[in-house]
Amino acid sequence: MSEAYSGVFGAVPYAFRQSQSRAFRVYAVLGGLLAGLLAVFFTFALVVSIATTANLSGGTVTFVRSVFVFLGFLVTAPLLAPILLVARHHRREGSDARYDTALAASGAGYLVTLYLGAVASMPAEFTTDGEVTTRPEPSGVTAPLVDALYALPESLSLLLPLAGAVGIYLVHRWFR
Repeated sequence: MSEAYSGVFGAVPYAFRQSQSRAFRVYAVLGGLLAGLLAVFFTFALVVSIATTANLSGGTVTFVRSVFVFLGFLVTAPLLAPILLVARHHRREGSDARYDTALAASGAGYLVTLYLGAVASMPAEFTTDGEVTTRPEPSGVTAPLVDALYALPESLSLLLPLAGAVGIYLVHRWFR
């Protein structure tokens, strides 16, 4: 058994050091950095939300602020899940490069579904600084995929990242 770790911030370097899978090590670095970047993004979004609604009071304003925190958690937690699961697996059961590689692949799959969900949720027209903008027309090799994503109702775009998060859980259950 290797030395233990303490909390999320200790689990990331622990999992990186203990894993013998290069794919997982790459994911641990990129996934950890992206999770940190998203946490900062959602924190700034919360600060902006508080600043723009500071003179308002009521339950709806408080609800909107809490949605930022909840949404940030829902997006960031699956990014960190493969890292935390690998750290836990190494601490309890020892090294398993197949498990580490499979979780790295599922984490990368979640990143892809997160991007696809963002593309699918883009409205046909939106206003930015008083100027109406339309989403770009799909072109190139990925045009059929982008067309299919644009055809999805915006309310279903959340299902893509949810499927990626469920995929992480299923990979964890299958390989442990």
